[in-house]
Amino acid sequence: MVKAIVFDIGGVLVDLDLNRCIRAFREILGFERITEILDASHQKGIYGDMEAGLLSADRFRELILAESRPGCTGADVDRAMAALLTGVPEATAQVVKDLSARYPLYLLSNNNPISMARTYELLRGVGIHPETAFRGQFISCEMKLLKPTQECYREVQRRIGLPAGEILFIDDNQANVDAALQAGWQARYYEPGTSLQALLADL
Repeated sequence: MVKAIVFDIGGVLVDLDLNRCIRAFREILGFERITEILDASHQKGIYGDMEAGLLSADRFRELILAESRPGCTGADVDRAMAALLTGVPEATAQVVKDLSARYPLYLLSNNNPISMARTYELLRGVGIHPETAFRGQFISCEMKLLKPTQECYREVQRRIGLPAGEILFIDDNQANVDAALQAGWQARYYEPGTSLQALLADL
C-alpha cells in the first residue's frame, strides 16, 4: 500500500530544455564550456559540486563569471540557469493538487539553490505552494547526498518515517528508479512529455 509519494522535480514536475540552457550560457554569458558541466541526468564539475552541496551558489556564480564576458553579473548567471526550466504543465499541476489532498507528498531532487528558487516560482505560478503541497523537500545540495546512492534513499526514508515498501517514488531517470527499487521502495519511471496522470491513475 502506498502511504507517501516522492517526486523528482526536473523532467517530472517541471519540464526541462537542455539545449535552451546551453544556448543561454553561450549567448547571455559567453560561457562556452557549459556542455562540460551540464548533463541531461547527472551534472559534472562545478555544477555537480553545487548540487552535492560542496560549492555555494555565490562561489558557482564567481567561477562562471571568471570565464564569461566582461560586464556579466550574477543575475545573468541565474538567468542562464533558469533557461533550463521551461514550466509546469497544467495537467501535472492538477495531479499534484489532487494527490496532495490524499497523500503526503515529498520532493527528492539532485538540485541546487539557483534552480530551486526558479522552481518554486514556477510551481507557485500554477497554484502549487511548496510549503503546503509537500510534506518535505529533500534537495541534494541541502542534504549533501545525491541520487542514486543508497545512502540518499535510506536517509529520505528515515526522515519520512515509513517502511520502504509504503513509499512510491517517481523519477525520469531509470538509474534513480532502479536504486529506489533496490532500497525497497515502490518506484515508477516517468517518461518526460507523457501523462503523469496516466502513470498514477491507479492511485
